[in-house]
Amino acid sequence: MRGTQNFQGAMFSYISLEERVPAKHPLRKLRSVVDALLASMSAEFEAVYATGGRPSVPPEMLLKALLLQILFSIRSERLLVEAINYNLLYRWFVGLNLEDKVWDHSTFSANRERLFNEDLARVFFERVKLTAGWAKLTSDEHFSVDGTLIDAWASHKSFKRKDASDSDDGAPPQGRNPEVDFKGESRSNDTHASSTDSDARLYKKAQGDKSRLCHMGHILMENRNGLIVDVEVTHASGTAEREAALKMLGRRGGKHKRATVGADKGYDCKAFVRGCRQLKVTPHVAAKDQHSAIDGRTKRHEGYKTSLKVRKRIEEAFGWMKTVGGLAKTKLIGQAKLAGQALMCFAAYNLVRMGSLSQWWDAHHA
Repeated sequence: MRGTQNFQGAMFSYISLEERVPAKHPLRKLRSVVDALLASMSAEFEAVYATGGRPSVPPEMLLKALLLQILFSIRSERLLVEAINYNLLYRWFVGLNLEDKVWDHSTFSANRERLFNEDLARVFFERVKLTAGWAKLTSDEHFSVDGTLIDAWASHKSFKRKDASDSDDGAPPQGRNPEVDFKGESRSNDTHASSTDSDARLYKKAQGDKSRLCHMGHILMENRNGLIVDVEVTHASGTAEREAALKMLGRRGGKHKRATVGADKGYDCKAFVRGCRQLKVTPHVAAKDQHSAIDGRTKRHEGYKTSLKVRKRIEEAFGWMKTVGGLAKTKLIGQAKLAGQALMCFAAYNLVRMGSLSQWWDAHHA
């Protein structure tokens, strides 16, 4: 017998959100882990909120919503709030009941400096890293390091001379998006700056590549399971990768142990090799064909060959960050905001990676 459609809405629902989510859904385990991590950050949350006044949206909800945005590649916070409003899975994950009203998307902007800054994001990132260490998923002896470019939310038209006035020769403005011809003009970071994002730099990593306004992100990966153990965001420059790598190696845990670090040929210079040895880290850097700072004694070891092979896994993290995490091009202005976004992105990457290693995260069921 053919059934008929009944569009009459029920006045009451007797099924909870908890029953709507499948028992084996990977977000179940993820939510329990994230809830435990956020509960351990209660003191940090208390420090950034006033003791009186009107109650705000709980910071735990906002941070879990931000994790959803990263994990499901939701391109904007406006779309994120819209999805939480109608998606029962998202409502359940952030902790909203079926009848609860979702906050406005502007709440994220209002809490950007308070909640989504580098300090609190690094606390959450470190909590995730400690959880991985407690589960014996990380190594404190063998690392890899690399950097990547993150496009800034600024166009080439915004890259103007530092000593130029707002209008050329007193001419009236030509609208929001005027035609600009900078062909043949010599432009560099010494003489020009972006009027949209002053932290962005005009840079390219390879010969033949196009120059673009960008920031530079750096990560330190442990080699046992490919988890990210440190993140740094800097201005884009020719020395930024090596300087950030030494900074992250200096912050690593287990400094009393000898360690190794794998890196590509861009790190093969005397300053980086000397800095690594001062930190008791053996530089397993891919050697240049000529004028290499890596001696033959280092290249003879089997560990050197292993490090060069394993270090390529770091590209998986960069690929995930740009395709899933939405950081191929940042939508935030300024290095400070980008640093918090990058830390949250790689914290989410570590959580997914830990779930895969523990066999409770299955992307086909997410």
